[in-house]
Amino acid sequence: MKKNQFTKIALTLFLGASLTGQAQNSTAIAPGPYKATDASLEQYKFPDWFRDAKFGIWSHWGPQAVPRQGDWYAKKMYQEGSPDYKYHLEHYGHPSKFGYKDIIPLWKAEKFNPEQLMALYKKAGAKYFVSMGTHHDNFFLWNSKLHDWNSVKMGPHKDIVGLWQAAAKKEGLKFGVSEHLGASYTWFQTNKGADKKGEFKDVPYDGNDPKYIDLYHKKLAPDDKEWMTTDVASQKEWLARINELVAMYKPDLLYSDSKLPFGDIGRTMIANFYNTNITANNGKLEAVYNCKEYSGGKWVEDMERGVMDEISPYPWQTDTSIGDWYYKTGQEYKSATYTLQMLCDIVSKNGNLLINIVQTPEGDIEQDLLNALDEIGTWIETNGEGIYGSRPWKVFGERPTKAVTVKTAKFNEKNIKYAEDDIRFTTKGENTLYAFCLENPTKDVLIKSLGKNAKLNTKKIKNIQILGSKEKLTWKIENEALVIKQPTQLPKWSIIGFKIEFQK
Repeated sequence: MKKNQFTKIALTLFLGASLTGQAQNSTAIAPGPYKATDASLEQYKFPDWFRDAKFGIWSHWGPQAVPRQGDWYAKKMYQEGSPDYKYHLEHYGHPSKFGYKDIIPLWKAEKFNPEQLMALYKKAGAKYFVSMGTHHDNFFLWNSKLHDWNSVKMGPHKDIVGLWQAAAKKEGLKFGVSEHLGASYTWFQTNKGADKKGEFKDVPYDGNDPKYIDLYHKKLAPDDKEWMTTDVASQKEWLARINELVAMYKPDLLYSDSKLPFGDIGRTMIANFYNTNITANNGKLEAVYNCKEYSGGKWVEDMERGVMDEISPYPWQTDTSIGDWYYKTGQEYKSATYTLQMLCDIVSKNGNLLINIVQTPEGDIEQDLLNALDEIGTWIETNGEGIYGSRPWKVFGERPTKAVTVKTAKFNEKNIKYAEDDIRFTTKGENTLYAFCLENPTKDVLIKSLGKNAKLNTKKIKNIQILGSKEKLTWKIENEALVIKQPTQLPKWSIIGFKIEFQK
């Protein structure tokens, strides 16, 4: 065995001992109260910072931005006949000769200014920030000692995670990291193929070259095709590498792009993350773990591009992007108004919104997004009192009479439309209710939930005001609804927040 091979194996097996005082293996859990069982994880208490934060920004960024073709380029470039394959063939060459390994050095991140961006995100109203740790391309954005294919040794030669974390800390934002490694083992198997026809028929793609197995993964069994691999060795490798990430950066939030990964191995990772976080915070658990599975109180369930249809008993999170997940030439972005409508909707149902702000390969963001962030920040500056630190009311809100209910599901956001009669509620304390009209009212505002017949409120209303307006409102309580006479002095934004104060 060569010396450098021995060194890498030794690091994989024992680095965790130097970082966390324990071996990084399937049973490695930092000392603390949490064990790798559901019963133990059910003791989890959702930290106040996350429940109060409501709004986070994500950097879903890495070498896959380089071709400017959007999400999943590293996979699709190896799928013969796909648009990404055709683009790659035309601009870079055949993937037997110029593979994803050759895209990585092209990612320079020369305009990346994390401090400037973080100040911008804070001004836009974000209370936490999440950095990509590694996507399904198996390229790490942290200074890993276990994996040479990382952004310190290659590409931009920068510790992207570390730089983001320092910038977030400077601005007082909580910091998280996303890991998409668990799905990488099966997702990235396309690099093991070859063209089935044409000039390069049967010529193996570069993922078949054993020199690059550390990036491209080993070839899995033919029936190992689901989102999460059944290969135990790969699962244990995943655990060691995510434990390294946790040990090095001690994030406040950790996101997995999957359901609970790998059964008890995943429970081991969560228990280690929670215990590591408790030690880092002098005995107080501040950790939030996101995965795409019902939590039962053990973690924060994440809904990718999805919104729940009712109030959840547990805090949860929508993750989405303001555009494609990775930069794509000519892509359309969500408007600031739609983003804020989603925020109000999600918060009214006990959730948080985490949104990816798309970065160019160079690391900056386009003017359209700068404008949207400015609009979001302007609205939140005035209306944030009804968002931050709020809790759900007795009902999440009201829908237009003929509105179709979009059932709770991932990827349902494309089916959700917001209209003038959409109202969302939040509360602060026992005597303050916020009602957000998701479109500018063009008539009297009717809040049926506060009508006498609804029997949801027994307190007398002391005052109603529009956030951001000095207009004195005229209102009355009728059997069917609280009727607020159509305001005449509306703020310049589309989503109107009413602050309703009850007598003590």
